Amino acid sequence: MILYFLRHASAGEHFVNPKKDEKRALDKEGIQQCGYVGRALTALDVQVDAIISSPLKRCTQTASLVGNELGYEGKLQIDTGLRPEAGLADFRKLLGKYARLEAIMVVGHNPNLSQFLGAMVSESGCEASLELKKGAVAKVETRRGSGTLQWFLTPKLLRVLYDTAVESSRPKTSRK
Repeated sequence: MILYFLRHASAGEHFVNPKKDEKRALDKEGIQQCGYVGRALTALDVQVDAIISSPLKRCTQTASLVGNELGYEGKLQIDTGLRPEAGLADFRKLLGKYARLEAIMVVGHNPNLSQFLGAMVSESGCEASLELKKGAVAKVETRRGSGTLQWFLTPKLLRVLYDTAVESSRPKTSRK
């Protein structure tokens, strides 16, 4: 199975009230990050059979926006195994539900999403330390419970790549 780990994009400041924080939406920067991520994944010819998101608003928005950029036509799946307080056992249970699929994208929060990513690429299941910044995405290919990190893209790198591609695609003009 191919797993794409996507941390939700920028959503401004954390709210102290947990109920309000669950409804915190993406900010302007987060919406832009989703565009960069989606266009980069499209350029990499990423195709997924399912997109699974934490139920919190900033994750469902990230999943929807990136899914739209990818041309994903399936229904967004919501799973509590991606909530901020979910543990590795919850994540493994989620993976079991989708084990028959070839490629899935999971959209969640830190610190647990980074821990899940680390567990998937570590032979012991818990030693690797990889930090997903907001809007970062990683590709992991799994076989028999362990995985290999194929690539890891940060939002800053995605923005630079996008800006470079836009700049290089502009027609050259000669001005005298």
